[in-house]
Amino acid sequence: MNAPAPTGAIGWAVSPRPVEYPAALAAMEARAAAIAEGKAEELVWLLEHPALYSAGVTARDSDLLDPARFPVFRTDRGGQFTYHGPGQRVAYVMLDLKRRGRDVRGYVHDLEGWLISALDRFNVAGEVRDGRVGVWVRRRDFDDIREDKIAAIGVRVKKWATFHGVALNVEPDLSHFSGIVPCGIRAHGVTSLVDLGLPVTMADADRALHEAFEEVFGPTRPAPAPI
Repeated sequence: MNAPAPTGAIGWAVSPRPVEYPAALAAMEARAAAIAEGKAEELVWLLEHPALYSAGVTARDSDLLDPARFPVFRTDRGGQFTYHGPGQRVAYVMLDLKRRGRDVRGYVHDLEGWLISALDRFNVAGEVRDGRVGVWVRRRDFDDIREDKIAAIGVRVKKWATFHGVALNVEPDLSHFSGIVPCGIRAHGVTSLVDLGLPVTMADADRALHEAFEEVFGPTRPAPAPI
């Protein structure tokens, strides 16, 4: 965004156990509303969810291929269908863009840069593509090169406070993505750090995400999770 960061460190919270999706959304939305009113500090909240499908505002019903497999939640974030579940690190990012340049496009660009920088710590070259939201990796499939999605991005901004955020595939069950058309894209697959042959734990991923976040957005401080 190239805008001066506000003074004061951003809260950094990690939930040690999976958090139910409706409870997490309610807590996140309440925190973002408080940030918009100047009543709460900025926060990044790392967590996992029980297995579920979520739909963004542009999701098509035809992209939900197996509606009986997991609970399905409709949300107000950008994007289409995605899967959340164990082994996937979700990061809800609640920042005050009034203090960060009021640049939504720049904010999304910074989220992409954050994920790419975190992946680089594992020697994984993450890339972005016009018309395809998220972060992608190129893989050799015999003599062909294919591109698989390794991280999703879906955001909402209200009164210049951000919420929702990113999801990095560390070691989820990738077969669960077959119940949807992930992000409405049929021509490409989904991968994870472990699927790429890397013995990465969630703690390793958290460390990389934390270091890379501070490079892009500024210093953090430990903070309690909202719930």
